[in-house]
Amino acid sequence: MKSYRIEWGSHRLDLGNTTRIMGIVNVTPDSFSDGGFFFDCDAAVARGEKLAEDGADILDIGGESTRPFSEAVSAEEEIRRVVPVIEKLAVRISIPISIDTTKAVVARQAIEAGASMINDISALRSDAEIAGVAVKYDLPVILMHMKGTPESMQVSPQYDDLTGEIKDFLKDAIERAVKRGIDRRKIIIDPGIGFGKTIEHNLLLIKKLKELADVGVPVLIGPSRKAFIRKILKDKAGNELKPHEPAVETGTQAAVAAAVLAGAHIVRVHDVANTVSTVKIIDALKKA
Repeated sequence: MKSYRIEWGSHRLDLGNTTRIMGIVNVTPDSFSDGGFFFDCDAAVARGEKLAEDGADILDIGGESTRPFSEAVSAEEEIRRVVPVIEKLAVRISIPISIDTTKAVVARQAIEAGASMINDISALRSDAEIAGVAVKYDLPVILMHMKGTPESMQVSPQYDDLTGEIKDFLKDAIERAVKRGIDRRKIIIDPGIGFGKTIEHNLLLIKKLKELADVGVPVLIGPSRKAFIRKILKDKAGNELKPHEPAVETGTQAAVAAAVLAGAHIVRVHDVANTVSTVKIIDALKKA
């Protein structure tokens, strides 16, 4: 497994020997997993502090749900949700804070408030100006594959060559970012589990994650509590499980373990404490 070091400002991420954990804080009323739980600023700040205490290496703060069939919110509303949370967290924790947004104006204000990474699920396609924000502040950027938009991505997604098409998309996204001035050494890719993929697509992506390794940048993956896990597990009546049922977290940890074995450098999760234990064991197995 190839190792990487990303250095910027006062932060450094060594990726490869130790799997890094990104903790999720959704400051939204409607995210699929924890929408509404941390919509209040103080609750979101407390959640971020808890995830950092539990062992997160990065916090990812988002103010717009990207669950299947979700609708976009305005930049003004997104800023209202995330900026106060980031301002408070930035002076309380030392780990980098990532802003999960596709909008340049949101990214800019989040960075001014203390964020130091950009997680763009559109891979710079939604807002052409977001690359300029990353360049201005010289920050790491996460580029994700998504087929369609959150409103449409889960309507019969199809691929002729799943890993090949996603790999080509991410290669193009990297080159597009570099042409716009982003330092290649600060780019991370995400194959986009659950974003325009069926259950089988998600399973194959995790299984074949190594095929993305030769793209030449670190790989992040986010299987946490996703629908493919909930649908595989089901209850006795055959119904999809709810995101907060204990079995879903167990399933998430199984997916995390498989992803780390397959080459993920960073895992994006809701439950950091459980994930710390999982990746310690898998990292030890990889080194044995």
